[in-house]
Amino acid sequence: MLLFYVPITLLFDLAFSAFTDPHCIGGRDGVVHLFEWKWNDIAAECERFLGPYGFCAVQTSPANENRVVTDPNRPWWERYQPVSYKLQTRSGTEAEFRSMVQKCNAAGVRIYVDVVINHMTGAGGTGHGTGGSSYDANALQFPGVPFGPTDFNDGSNCHTGDLNIHNYNNPEEVRNCRLVSLLDLKMGKDYVRGKVADFLNHLIDLGVAGFRVDAAKHMWPADLVALFSHVKNLPSGGQPFVYQEVIDQGGEPIKGEEYFATGRVTNFKFGLELAKVFRRQNPMKFLSNFGVGWGMWATDKVVNFIDNHDNQRGHGGGGGVLTHWEPRPYKVASAFMLAHPYGFPRVMSSYEYNRANNYEGPPHNADMSIKSVTLSGMTCTGGWSCEHRWRQIYNMVAFRNMARGTAVNNWWSGSDYQIAFSRGNKAFIALNLESHDINTNLQTGLPAGTYCDVISGNYENGHCTGKTVTVGADGHAHIQVCSSCDDPMVAIHVGAKVGSPAHRF
Repeated sequence: MLLFYVPITLLFDLAFSAFTDPHCIGGRDGVVHLFEWKWNDIAAECERFLGPYGFCAVQTSPANENRVVTDPNRPWWERYQPVSYKLQTRSGTEAEFRSMVQKCNAAGVRIYVDVVINHMTGAGGTGHGTGGSSYDANALQFPGVPFGPTDFNDGSNCHTGDLNIHNYNNPEEVRNCRLVSLLDLKMGKDYVRGKVADFLNHLIDLGVAGFRVDAAKHMWPADLVALFSHVKNLPSGGQPFVYQEVIDQGGEPIKGEEYFATGRVTNFKFGLELAKVFRRQNPMKFLSNFGVGWGMWATDKVVNFIDNHDNQRGHGGGGGVLTHWEPRPYKVASAFMLAHPYGFPRVMSSYEYNRANNYEGPPHNADMSIKSVTLSGMTCTGGWSCEHRWRQIYNMVAFRNMARGTAVNNWWSGSDYQIAFSRGNKAFIALNLESHDINTNLQTGLPAGTYCDVISGNYENGHCTGKTVTVGADGHAHIQVCSSCDDPMVAIHVGAKVGSPAHRF
């Protein structure tokens, strides 16, 4: 790593302000990761669903050219082995990407791109990428950028015999050596940073609002500060939104807060702790001070999630996470995440795969091109899971939007696994994982009226398609939550009050 001077005052100032604004439009909140979706399909989803239902943003899969892996046959992880920064992948062409960003922005939905900048392909082998660029991983040659041997970390700064990471308690090894044999870029070098900055700036020119930085933990924080000092502001004003993959569950010397100068961090503790709660391994009543009170970072420093594309497969901090394979606790945990004000939430939208072969790529045609997402009513078909289209999740996105800017009030716990709380005078939720029902009068904090339970149904044409809750003049309501139901929760908000205009944001 080349040494350079970064003023301490700059690091201090950036740590409290930089790259943390998601640039949501009009009271929206939350991002959905449309994992491995094609650009044209994302554009269509922005227009027909995500925009109308109040989502702030989409996280895409990596947009740049990657290695083509045929053994195993086109796994999901090939997208995380860059060959160049050309915008050509199985998700589509640069023209299709540009069109997607334009259409999503017009629908009020921002685009955040998953960017892989720590490394290039795995060591060894030659071939061509998804955009036709050649590469020689034996000779460390990537002419599509171009990068050559001097642009990668080597034995001068990685001191393991095989140049791979073995000891995660050694920060120099973690940041200078190869993550699972992936060729580690020398981010301390001006030329390398320049090429990466050009890539990020091109995405901004196309209308992208932010980046999820893959493997940020494996890059030096000062190198990222130097990189992002060359990344331009958005045309609409302000720095791009940046959230960095830093797997910090405690017990290792590298800490998430080291990366606050260049944005937020992905909060792996969040989903793991909620998995314990909603599997009934830790009482739900203790969630009364969830977030900072549980030793997590400040609310404006985190992106939270129940699961992600890595850990739902047991990788990247995986093990013990809730996923769509356990729909009942997953829906309850997701509802809590969206109801609670802590952090910026990310919803996962998956595809089905053989869990014994978790390398499987997305649904594909005979020629290995990605299949389009198909719909049957509100439900995705053809192997696409689309958790973001589950009513218990998309209606809670609206709940979150309506409650924006309010705190948790009227906390109630009936027993270890029964809780309820309001969000100011805007929204109220009750959750039940006990063996007996909730059947009591509770303070909702809401104005008097009849409200639709947005878990069991929708508010459509002035009427509720599911259950209703009547709130009295004093804000109290009789709350019933079945313990044995598929959805053991009730949620109401002022945007779904009978007799008032429907609002999702």
